Amino acid sequence: MSFTSAIPKSSALASQPADAALGPLPEWNLADLYPGMESPVLVADLAKGQADSVAFETAYKGKLEGLARDGGLVAAIRAYEALDELLGRIISYAGLVYSGDTTDPVGAKFYGDVQQKITDASTHLLFFTLELNRVDDAVLEAAMQADPALAHYRPWIEDVRKEKPYQLEDRVEQLFHEKSVTGRGAWNRLFDETMASLRFDVNGEELTLEPTLNLMQDPDEAKRKAASEALAVTFGKNIRLFTLVTNTLAKDKEISDRWRGFEDVAASRHLANRVEPEVVDALVAAVRDAYPRLSHRYYKLKAKWFGKDALDHWDRNAPLPKVPSRTIPWTEARDTVLSAYGAFAPEMASIARDFFDKNWIDAPVRPGKSPGAFAHPTVPSAHPYVLLNYQGKTRDVMTLAHELGHGVHQVLAGPQGALMAPTPLTLAETASVFGEMLTFRALLDSQTDPIQRKAMLASKVEDMINTVVRQIAFYSFERKVHIARREGELTSDRLNEIWMEVQAESLGPAIRLGPGYETFWTYIPHFIHSPFYVYAYAFGDCLVNSLYAVYRQSESGFQEKYFALLKAGGTKHHSELLAPFGLDATDPSFWQKGLSVLEGFISELEAMEA
Repeated sequence: MSFTSAIPKSSALASQPADAALGPLPEWNLADLYPGMESPVLVADLAKGQADSVAFETAYKGKLEGLARDGGLVAAIRAYEALDELLGRIISYAGLVYSGDTTDPVGAKFYGDVQQKITDASTHLLFFTLELNRVDDAVLEAAMQADPALAHYRPWIEDVRKEKPYQLEDRVEQLFHEKSVTGRGAWNRLFDETMASLRFDVNGEELTLEPTLNLMQDPDEAKRKAASEALAVTFGKNIRLFTLVTNTLAKDKEISDRWRGFEDVAASRHLANRVEPEVVDALVAAVRDAYPRLSHRYYKLKAKWFGKDALDHWDRNAPLPKVPSRTIPWTEARDTVLSAYGAFAPEMASIARDFFDKNWIDAPVRPGKSPGAFAHPTVPSAHPYVLLNYQGKTRDVMTLAHELGHGVHQVLAGPQGALMAPTPLTLAETASVFGEMLTFRALLDSQTDPIQRKAMLASKVEDMINTVVRQIAFYSFERKVHIARREGELTSDRLNEIWMEVQAESLGPAIRLGPGYETFWTYIPHFIHSPFYVYAYAFGDCLVNSLYAVYRQSESGFQEKYFALLKAGGTKHHSELLAPFGLDATDPSFWQKGLSVLEGFISELEAMEA
């Protein structure tokens, strides 16, 4: 049983946009989960979660084999699912409160206390999947064939049994579980609170992380350089802390992997993603082989546009020179995404519209707020919430389209229930990247100005490079770090060296990696929260490129098959979900098809130079 951590709206969080051109920005209302941190409903649910968990253990521990033989197992699974839903609602709320302001001591204490109580309650549930995996295969299969209600849970049961070879004795599992609060969970929280508290001095102005990173896309090169240097200074001052966090978490993972019998550093992630290691290896090999045709080629072209032999690293995501840029108001961003979604499928736009109309989005940049963006699914009985740091850039519109894609996916998968709605990470990026592509294509098709069209294509290429090339480079960085950590602690200098090696390989000779850039590994949250998550982005991008090609070639019936894919949640393997589209991720050519879309965009940009 796992609970995603991801905070409620309060008047203390209210803020006005720093740029009036953005217009009013929405802040989420978490009352659909709980009215407040001290709500009697929340207090009662915490007590109920603890009491019901104890009662569940008393009722079912040591009895699952007999229940499977006697037809009573489905009642136990339903009770387990109900507890997953209840505890998941509580921790989702606490996590969202914390994300809204990670520097608020009241919210931080609330989150920490709830984490502890949920861990205590769920300790009584640990036995269930462990004992379920000790039930004889033949007994369990006969039970599912005899009871359609139990057969409904077959996808979840089969997923649980895939973990069987890596399970430990019950008391060891309990120890790992209970110590997670003071182990990995504590280090995750330290990273989040530290990152949120960092300040960056940009030309005398003190900024948090998100606005500083945003300046790296400013039309003014002096501002981009100043932002990059400010990032490097602050990261450098905190490098010892981030080195300690990285070393500790890598060692923590190594201990867990060793006890469980995972030989490869990424094997546990592959299992969690329900994807074969050879499929991931094929993806990584295809992308790395394509570096010269993708990132190296594009950045050489971009350097030419800037009249340089090579771009400094702070120019990598710079807007094209002599192209007018503007701030995109929130209402325009909303209408753009909803229009693109609606042109594909009205139902998709209808679901996405709820996020705007019902305050399921938190968009303003605020001190202490979690950086980046996410869509939190919460639990099926509620609905997802989206966090953004919206600043009016074209990329922010694409981020909105991306996170709403996640949200639509999570809503559609919700009827599968708390146990089977969650989607493996490799497929979780499908709807988000597809939503981005729909939005981009709609904008591109409506653009008649050749200069703006070129800028849009370049921006999309850079987004795809960041999604595919950069994320595979991140994966390579993680592999090197975790493998090296098995031999002993890594110094800050060694971590910096590994970072520069993989970045130079992936970005190519047209990007000049100057002093200070060696510390930029420190702010990537996926390294901390979800080791080896990053390849899911590349997986999703290449998969969506192939899916989108199918859509463009034959629209008839595509929407129905696509919605069936999303509604399946975690009930089907990627091979089953892709088969109706004639796609197969185990085919080596599959990844080339996806990468060819990016190559095609770069070729189109090169043709504009002729």
